[in-house]
This record gives sequence, C-alpha cells and structure tokens, in this order.
Amino acid sequence: MRVFVIAGETSGDKLGAALMAGLKTLVPDVEFRGVAGPLMQAEGMGSLFEMSELSIMGIVEVLPKYFHLKRRIRETAEAAIAWNADVVIGIDSPDFCLRVAKIVKEQSNIPTVHYVAPSVWAWREGRAAKMAKVIDHVLALLPFEPPLMQAAGMTCDFVGHPVVAEPEATAADIAEFRAEYGLSDQTPLVLALPGSRRGEVSRLGGVFGETLAKVTAEIPNARVVLPVAPNVRGMIREIVDSWDISPPVILLETDASDSAQAKKRAAFAAADLALAASGTVSLELARARTPMVIAYDMNWLSRMLIARMLKIDTVTLVNLVSERRDIPEFLGKNCLSKNIAPAMLDVWNDPTKQIQAMELTMARLGEAEEYPGLRAAKSVLAALKSPRA
Repeated sequence: MRVFVIAGETSGDKLGAALMAGLKTLVPDVEFRGVAGPLMQAEGMGSLFEMSELSIMGIVEVLPKYFHLKRRIRETAEAAIAWNADVVIGIDSPDFCLRVAKIVKEQSNIPTVHYVAPSVWAWREGRAAKMAKVIDHVLALLPFEPPLMQAAGMTCDFVGHPVVAEPEATAADIAEFRAEYGLSDQTPLVLALPGSRRGEVSRLGGVFGETLAKVTAEIPNARVVLPVAPNVRGMIREIVDSWDISPPVILLETDASDSAQAKKRAAFAAADLALAASGTVSLELARARTPMVIAYDMNWLSRMLIARMLKIDTVTLVNLVSERRDIPEFLGKNCLSKNIAPAMLDVWNDPTKQIQAMELTMARLGEAEEYPGLRAAKSVLAALKSPRA
C-alpha cells in the first residue's frame, strides 16, 4: 500500500507520525512518501523538501514566497501522481494541502483525505463545501464535526484529539518540579499562559500582570509560574519585570525537547489555577485537570471582523466539547483585569463544575479509547474500501 502524506507544520508532523505508526500496525507492507517533519521521518518517511518551507504565517510573510510555494504545490501533487499513490493525505495546512488535492483530483483518480476538519462550526461555513470539491474523506479532531463535513458532501470520522494521547505527569514528576523551585506541597500555584506569539504576548502581557497581582494578593503564599516559548523569551522577561507580583514569577523555559515538555506537563499538573490565552491550551489544561479562566484580545480591526463572523457564543474548546459553559472567558473589550480577577477567585474557591466539564471533555475526545493515530489509520483504510473511494 502506498500512502502519500503531507504535513506543513509541527502539529501536523505529530499527527502524521501517529497516523503512520497506526497504519504500520494494520498494514505491515505500507510505504510512505510526501512532505514530513522530524517525527514522521523518524517513522521511516523521507521528505520531498524541508517541511519548514511550508510553515509560513501571514500575508506579508507569504507574498515573497508565493511563486516558490506555488511550485512546491505542483511538485508535491506530481510526485503523488507519478508514484501512483493509493491515497493522498493532507494534514491541516489547508492553503497548501487543499491546492495539492485539487491538482491530484484533476489529473488522477487517487482518493484524497484531509486530517483536521476546518472549524466551520465557528466561522466561514462555506469552507466545507469548497473543500468537498477536492477531498473525499475527513479525519476530525472534535466529536461534533462529522455531521458538518458529511452535510458538505464528504465522509468523515471523529478519530480522537491528540491531546488525549499526550503523556501525563506523575505524582513523582510533580514532586520533582516543586522541589526544583523550592515549593512545598501546600504552596498554591497559578499558571500564566499569555500565548506563544509576539502579538498575543504584547496585547495580553499587561492585563495578565494586573490580573495576577490582584489574584495572588488574595491567595496567601501563591506563586506564579509562566512557561516561556523560545520565540518570545526576551519579550516575556521585559513584560514580567514590569509586573507588581511578589515573590517573583517563576519563568519556565520551554522548547521542543522531551525534558522541557515533561517539565511543562509537570507544571500544568501541579498548578491549582490557570489564566490562559484562548486556544488549544484549554484542552491541555483540561487534560491536567487544572481549573482555568480564558482571556484574549486582538487588534481592533480583527476584533470587529471576527465578532461579525463568529457563529458560536464561546471560543473555549472545553465549553464547546462539553456543551457546558463552566470555563469563564473574557474576550475583546471584556479582557480587563477588573473582570478577570474576580472570576479567577471564584474558580479558586470552587472548581467543582470545571472539573466535571473537563472530565466530560476528555471522555468525549477519546481519553479512554484507542489512540487517535490508530483510530485515524482505521478510518483511512475503511474510507478506501467505501464506494466513494
């Protein structure tokens, strides 16, 4: 069996590696080609070119590389067709992967699969119908997505969210983390997660500092822990230096290494409360059963445009998956410390409902079921046997 897989960024590389591992357990003679990152390459797949060429964000960054990316799209599609692949699987990165799928569909009968459904439940629902013109089957990360994809004309299976396959910090890991930073078992820990992009950190840094100062003043002996992504290290240090929080904030250096990620997981599990930017981090906190409050802001133009397009009353994935509204969120003009701090103290005093919502969310995302990579592999094989394929 010949499987052509395309990953365009780190998260896609992780999904692709798990999918490859799943396929190898089910189809021992499977072969892989495509565009891969280090994790997929470790599973035995070469890459047509460096995956980093596709990890470009924003119009300003893309424009200078437009013709190069267009050439890569054609090269990738032609490689899949020339190899006579049994299936082409694009993982997220829709701007690249769906353009490859379009050429594949125009020039061959190769079935196409896309891993990660577009968030049409939130905004731009027309994306699903557009995708259905070039995609046969979708692998969804969220349990409410399959009906939306099916309504657009594609087959779709929910295969579980990758967060449920992440390792969990043990009691020993938590104890080691606390000991390293001189924290007793009774020291309350508040996790600060203002994002990993410079724009996010710049907009949220001041509000987070004001909020955490108010919260820690009400929780005796509380310490703040802030994991620091490499690309915002200098900015975070400058912002934290301006915070009026005592004792000093613990800055936790993080990168992609196993040791750094293990320490980050221990911090998440050790924390009693978190203030986080909106995003998939809410699922990471839910996996660790860490109560949270979500806060986010953006530039005024984006705020206005997105507010008009949004179809949902919450952007927090735990709220959406659990179908409850137990995670407080303060977005846009409501992202103010005077709003956020009281909500954090309410959660601190009684996190019961949040814990229930997190338990339900993890169950619905497949925490106690087969690993997502294996479920995705089974879904691909079943789709190839279907009449549409």
